[in-house]
This record gives sequence, structure tokens and C-alpha cells, in this order.
Amino acid sequence: MDLFSRLKMLDYEITVFTANRAVATTFNNVFIKLVGTSGESERKWLLSLRGAAAFVRGAVANFTVSCPTSLGKLVLIELDKQPLLLFPEDSWFPAKVEVKSPEGDTYNFPIYRWITDSKVHRFREGIALKGFEDSHHLGRYSREEELKQRQKDYCWDVYVEGIPHCMKADGLFSLPAEVRFSFAKQTEFLFTAGTGLTELKLKGLSDCKMSWTNLDDIDRVFCCKQTDISDYVQQHWKEDAFFGYQFLNGVNPMLIRRCTVLPGNFPVTDNMVFPDCNCSLAEEIKKGNIFLCDYKQMDGVKTNIINDKKQYLMAPLVLLHKTPDDKLIPIAIQLKQKPAEDNPIFLPSDSEYDWLLAKIFVRSADFSEHQLNVHLLRTHLLAEVFAVSLLRNVPMVHPLYKLLIPHTRYTLQINFLARKRLISEEGVFTKFSASGGEGMITVLRRSLSSITYSSLCMPDDIAERGLKDIPNFYYRDDGLRLWDIINRFVQGVLSYYYKNDLEVQQDSELQKWTLDIFEHGFLSHPCPGIPQKLTTVDELIKFVTMVIFTGSAQHAAVNSGQFDYGGWMPNTPISLQLPPPTKKGEATEETMLKTLPDVNTTVQGMAIMWLLSQQSSDFAPLGQYSEDHFSEETPRQMIVNFQKELEALSAAIKERNKDLNVPYTCLDPEEVENSVAI
Repeated sequence: MDLFSRLKMLDYEITVFTANRAVATTFNNVFIKLVGTSGESERKWLLSLRGAAAFVRGAVANFTVSCPTSLGKLVLIELDKQPLLLFPEDSWFPAKVEVKSPEGDTYNFPIYRWITDSKVHRFREGIALKGFEDSHHLGRYSREEELKQRQKDYCWDVYVEGIPHCMKADGLFSLPAEVRFSFAKQTEFLFTAGTGLTELKLKGLSDCKMSWTNLDDIDRVFCCKQTDISDYVQQHWKEDAFFGYQFLNGVNPMLIRRCTVLPGNFPVTDNMVFPDCNCSLAEEIKKGNIFLCDYKQMDGVKTNIINDKKQYLMAPLVLLHKTPDDKLIPIAIQLKQKPAEDNPIFLPSDSEYDWLLAKIFVRSADFSEHQLNVHLLRTHLLAEVFAVSLLRNVPMVHPLYKLLIPHTRYTLQINFLARKRLISEEGVFTKFSASGGEGMITVLRRSLSSITYSSLCMPDDIAERGLKDIPNFYYRDDGLRLWDIINRFVQGVLSYYYKNDLEVQQDSELQKWTLDIFEHGFLSHPCPGIPQKLTTVDELIKFVTMVIFTGSAQHAAVNSGQFDYGGWMPNTPISLQLPPPTKKGEATEETMLKTLPDVNTTVQGMAIMWLLSQQSSDFAPLGQYSEDHFSEETPRQMIVNFQKELEALSAAIKERNKDLNVPYTCLDPEEVENSVAI
């Protein structure tokens, strides 16, 4: 090339950002090609005076790509890396590439992916585009190729018939690199899991198949790992007011509902619950002061055999009364669904151990209802369906991908580990809980068939259960505010990209995502309200709000308090090994102790609840996004506004909690993770 030609060359200034995360560095040679509407550059080796340091962790490196003519508006870049003779192929995690054109325009190319091979990888310019807006043929081609590859990488699998489908993965390292734990998360998780029993100082007890002989022995095990709340639980677990409180603010606030008509299979009378005749059940129901918890999903579930002993799981009905001093007090418990002479209705006026044992059976049933339906199914399994459907159907350049991808972080790996370590044949839940094994599948199938769309959308759910005005309901108070904040954020972002309902209907990638969720999450059952397609902007906003809320706030509400409320085993027994009393007046402390799970079952439950309650060092709080997927100023400003609203809510919750005996922190935005990651 002569001097005159060189003088006419147009320079594109390239800045490459390598992510500041463990093992993100590459020592391979990196090449780039720029592709625009008017042409493309040559493939350029990004050679720096810094040598190998140009692409180390956290590095920002500058380069120039010269072209004889303008490339027009940049559409995409192509990146590849090639190993050196002395350096084997490694993995590189570039964050983004910025390109300043000769015309003075700056283009941003978000990457945030591992490049582990020497193939060419295409990345789109950061301005979000729906499929029907993608007018350049190379843009459309890269979009199609990306989804073809994703559908190979993210395949559906059936873990068990009748429950939501999961991602196919033969082993941990068959998961695509970008959805696996970070180095820090992986190291901490393995350490915490491996040392759970040790940290709780329970190592010598994990194989002990004896029954507990007194509560003091449980206390000696429990005291080696306590939290402020678990300590409170130990002191107050026998109290009726605390028993009632947990239906509102414990780890399962999803079952309680206002009672408008007493169920026909729960023949409670005025004399039973109001013996002093100051009021009647009918009057209190009419005033809205009676509440019901019905564990009918547990009815007839086949129970486990643990330590060669049959275990017991009841399907109780619980009636609660809101007292004039705003406490929620249990007033009647029936432990089986079918009324019978050998199925008495237990009352607070019964003997101490009759009543306490009835409450223990309820708390044990609540453990299975919570873990299988409320926690596993309604957060973990659904969040995986939302994530796999997104990755299979929606390309990186799509606004929906940019909005939702932070809310899928680590979900696929944590669910893979849950299937392997918790609910597999040798999993802790399978081996040590009353509903483990065959019973677990029965409960999951029943729970899926009972899901409604409104039960996944918090404002609708609270209204349907008649809980809008029950006092001291902090899950509702904090959750509704969080729903509103998420909803405003989602509305702002999606209304920016979807100007009318027709654009929603025309977006084939969005519609495929929705249908995939219906088919693989809800198994194409006509679950009331679950959409198969979205036809309006408002429907889209509500659905995406539900998706984000489920994986962040709802999961936090039903997960993070597990050790707080379950660490003291008598409050949340994971199994029980005697049947319930069939007549009153026979239960004793010895009966209670023999009913509680054996020592090894107890400590295994404590260890797993401890693991699932731990926060990792790379915890990503709700609304804090370490990756910049949006390039446009409007959605970026909406993220800032979102963060400010979350900050204000966090401050308000902290202020409220100062006056509470049991602070409710689960839905403090600082404690809520962006995704199902534990």
C-alpha cells in the first residue's frame, strides 16, 4: 500500500474490556473483525505493546483497526482467539468491546461470556432490537445462528414425568460455561457443603440412629450454630402466638387464607373454640377474624422409611383466630382430612402434650408443603423453566434478554446440584424427610396441577386469600412494595421498547419464549390464567414482573429464613416416626420425644438448612447489575431509578424492624438476590 492510500485509511479505535473476575485472563492471540452496513474490516490481530497483559483479568486495552472506506453503521463484531505454541488454549471472559468510528460515533458490544475455543464468535451492537426490527441481513443471520447454537447447548429434559422439565446436563461440566458458578461461588459452595456437618459440630452424630431422650440434648447440638432468630424460635416455639405468627412471616406464608366457610370435613363447633360463649364461630367468620390452613396436598402421600422405621406425615387442617390484640392464635387442629372418632380435633384446652404434639405434626407437614411446593416447585423449578426458555428462544440483542439475563444467574447450576444432592435417590431430602422418595413426586405433581397464574402474582394472591388487611403481615407489606417497584421498572423498560400491543403480537421470539414456558413449565395443562401467548403490552409487563419476582423476592422469602426457623428441630421436624394420637389424654413428653426424628435425621436436616441459608461473597442484590447489557440511556436511567427505589424500601424495612421482637428481613432488597442462586 502506498503512502497516499495509507493517509486515506479510516481508523476505528477499539477498547477491549476483560472482566474483573477469577480466571478471566487469556494469553492466546485475540482477533477482531468489524461488520457494518456498508462493509467489513479485515480480521485484525489485536497486538499490544503490553503483550500478554492486554487481556488479563480487569484489563482495558486499546487498539486501532484501519479500513480504506467507512463501514457505515456497525452491526456486529467477530471475535476469536488462537492458542500460541507455548500456551495451550485457555478460557477468556471479555466483558465488552467499545468501538469509536471515524465519524465520531461510539458503539458498545456487550459480551459477558466465556470464549473457550478458537471458533469465531459474533456479538451484536448493544442497542436492543426485536426480531422484526433487525433489518440488516448479517444481523438477522447472526441472530438465527445464535439461537441454533443455544438450542443445541440448552436442551430440555424430563427429570420425572408430571413435574416441570429441566435442562439436560450429563454432569456439572456439561453445563455451558456462562451459566456455571463463578470460581469464588463454586469454591465457597463446595466448602460450605463439605463442612456443613463439621461447622455445626455434628460430625459424630450424623450416623447416630437413636431417638432423642430430652430437649436438652437437642439444645446442646443446636447451640453450636445459632442466629438471633433461631435463638428466639427455641425460646418461643411452644407458644400459640408464635405458632400462628409463622403462617404469616415464617418460611411458608403461602398457605394461610381467610376462612369464609368452614370446610365440611372440619366439624369445629362453638363449644370447642369459644367455650366461654363470648362469641360464635359464625360471627367471627363474618367479621373476617377466622383463618384456615389446609394441608390437603399431603393427604395419602406415601411416607419414607428412615433407619428401617416407617415415617408419618399428616394432612392437617388448622383454624386460627385473630384476637382483639391482633395476635393470630390456633384454636383447632385436625390432623387428618377425614373426620372420624380416631381423628380428634385438638384444642388449646387439651393437655399440654396433646396440643403441643398436634402443633408438631402441623409444623412437620408444613416442612414438606414448604420445601416441595412453595420452595422447590414454585421458585427453583419455575425459575429454571423461565431461564432455559429465555436462553433457547431469545437472542442477546433482544430487550427481553437484556432485562432478564441477570435474573437467571446460577439458577441452572444450583438446580442441577439440587437434583443431584437433595432429591436424587441418595439425596438428603430423599433419605431423611418424611415425604422423600415416591411421596415427593406425588406432592410435586399435585402442586403443579394446583398452580394458578394469580397464585404466582403477589397482589392477586394476597387478594384471593383474603389477606389484604390482616395485621403484622410483613411478607405481604414488604412483598407488595417490592412487586410494585419491580413492576414500575419492568413497565418503564418494556414500554420503551414496545410502543403498542401489535409489537408484542409480532414478536415471534417473545411468543416462543412464552409458549415454551407453558409447554415445559406447566406441561401444557390448562392451569388457570397461565398464558400460552401474550397479546398486549400490559400482559407482557405483568408476566415479566412475575418472572423477576419469582426468582428474586419470592425465592428470598421462602429460602433465606430456613435455618432461622428450622435450625431448632422441634419447630420444624423434617420427619416424624410415630403416628398421631387417636384419642386425647395419652400424650406425654416421652411420646413427643419418640415422635421426633432420630439424631442423624435431625442433624442432616440442620446441616442442609444451614447450607441453603448461606449468602455467598459474590451475592448479587436485587437491582445491582454488574453487567451492562443495555446501551441506550433511557433503560440505563430506569435501572438507576430502580436501585433508588429499592434503597428507599430497604431503609424503611430496617427502620420498621427496629421495633419488632422478630425482625422480618427476608424481603429487605439488600438481602434479596437477583436470581435463584442457592
